[in-house]
Amino acid sequence: MTTSTSAGTATEDAPDGDGTHRPPSPPQAAPGTPESPDAFEKDVLPTPKGASRSLLASLLRPHTRTVWAAAVLLLLQQAAVQAGPLLVAYAIDRAVPALRAGGHGPLIAVAVAYLLCATASGGLQYTFIRLSARISQDVLLDLRGRIFRHGQALSLDFHERYTSGRLISRATTDVESLRELLNEGLQELIGIVLATVYITATLLYLDWGLGAAAVATAGPLYLLVRSFQRRSIRVYGEKSSAIAAVIVKFTETVNGIRPVQAFRRERPNDAAFARLNHRHARTNGDAMLEMARYVVSSRLVANVAIAALVLWGAYRVASGGLALGVLAAAVLYLRRLYDPIDRLGMFLNSYQSAAASLEKIAGLLAQRPSVPEPADPVPLPDRPGSRPGRDVTFEGVRFAYRTGGEVLPRFDLTLAAGRTVAVVGATGAGKSTLAKLLARFYDPTSGSVRMDGVDLRDLSTADLRRGVVMVTQEAFLFSGTVAENIAIGRPDATREEVEQAARAIGAHDFIAALPDGYDTDVRKRGGRISAGQRQLVAFARALLADPGVLILDEATSSLDIPGERAVQRAMDTVLRGRTAVVIAHRLSTVETADRVLVMSEGRIVEDGSPADLVSGRGRYAELHQAWRESVV
Repeated sequence: MTTSTSAGTATEDAPDGDGTHRPPSPPQAAPGTPESPDAFEKDVLPTPKGASRSLLASLLRPHTRTVWAAAVLLLLQQAAVQAGPLLVAYAIDRAVPALRAGGHGPLIAVAVAYLLCATASGGLQYTFIRLSARISQDVLLDLRGRIFRHGQALSLDFHERYTSGRLISRATTDVESLRELLNEGLQELIGIVLATVYITATLLYLDWGLGAAAVATAGPLYLLVRSFQRRSIRVYGEKSSAIAAVIVKFTETVNGIRPVQAFRRERPNDAAFARLNHRHARTNGDAMLEMARYVVSSRLVANVAIAALVLWGAYRVASGGLALGVLAAAVLYLRRLYDPIDRLGMFLNSYQSAAASLEKIAGLLAQRPSVPEPADPVPLPDRPGSRPGRDVTFEGVRFAYRTGGEVLPRFDLTLAAGRTVAVVGATGAGKSTLAKLLARFYDPTSGSVRMDGVDLRDLSTADLRRGVVMVTQEAFLFSGTVAENIAIGRPDATREEVEQAARAIGAHDFIAALPDGYDTDVRKRGGRISAGQRQLVAFARALLADPGVLILDEATSSLDIPGERAVQRAMDTVLRGRTAVVIAHRLSTVETADRVLVMSEGRIVEDGSPADLVSGRGRYAELHQAWRESVV
């Protein structure tokens, strides 16, 4: 066991048992690698009980008054529609006999009433559609925004195990399923319920026997609906997962198009995509088959019921026990009662699809960040004087990923303000994990990481991101201008401040030579400029942000020699006076560090200045000798 309490000295305890090794990173499918369909089911997020209903209620709550207004409109519209058969019965039984006797008044009254009902129904329907469309669009706008904001708020570990294609599927395909339900399905359901209530009550009013017989036939139809609903839940759950798998595969392949083409993965990719596509087609076919079975069965039951009731009613008319107009109205009502059964199937079709989508969205939104915002954030202390750097302390830190064992055994480490510390070691030694803890992409399993004495978990996200900035191996630029990408470091910066940062880094000359200078659109991922130029823009962004702690994670490993030299000159400017952690494989970037930490299997095995470690016989001396030989 090695221990020390002096500033800048690592402390580590021997691990329990036979030691620990860094587990593999969370599984990420390589671009263009074929996946079995079952692989896409492993990432399905658990949905807490009642989360779907709570989500829907929260989406509709701001529109409560409009929803009630729409319901009243539909209630009145159905009353106007269902008045038609009653007017027909009145015309046959009263108006026609009166017309034979020379009285035109009853027939004119029926015609006027029918016209008024039709006009009222049309006007109410138009108003209802406008209101419901407004509710639908507002709800979907809110939901897409929630998904986007929540996706940004979730921690890095979530995005490492949940593919971007699935997020895209949640915000597109699943939201579209809800749109179909809100735009068409809910109107159908409410209309069917109201029509059933109106028609049943009216049939019972017109003739108790016919009404009771019509109600009795609802039993077999109810059983059909329940059977269809049970089967369709399974089918639409599979359908939603299948289309998500197609989107994931498509997105993954397009994002990795370079290795796909470089390693000639087109044919294997095509085969993998074909399997997923056929699976999606099969689930679609299963859904349509279930719908066809339901429609055929429901129509058969409805037509048999109508035929039986008409036959019985005809015998009663012939015997004088039932008025002809009442029978005619009853037949019209029976058609209106049973016809919506098909539409109910269509609603259940949309509902099951939307329910499966809503459950997946609710599962996503129920995920909580593993690095949450503190309830009572502590302000970051002001930096004394003009000192840009901050003290960093790792106290009793341990860390383990969800997917494996302990990566960093317990250790203590102090980084003095304004000093540059290089971290080297073999791949998988724990270098990047240490950097992610410092940037608070993850929280320690135990212990704490402190900046100027404040636990990072107690800092607000805004203070933390102002205090700690990371520049990674692949500088990510967003679509937009060069100036906009630099200003990400400090969005309120003026154009003059942006240009000053670029000049200080040495990026001004190449930016000025671009077609539109600082207003040049770098396009998707900065593809319009070279890797070295992208890295210089990233350093200008970091300098503009003016952090107290700067992390450089393999910031030069992908560059050629000229590009590396340009970036190293930029590093000298950015690192000056700041607390810096430089993770590097190329030891050329380590030479100017004040201190070097050598890591192996999650432990700091060497700690000292570059000169001291080179002159020794440890791992760093071996790495340095191997690097010098490779350069020669």
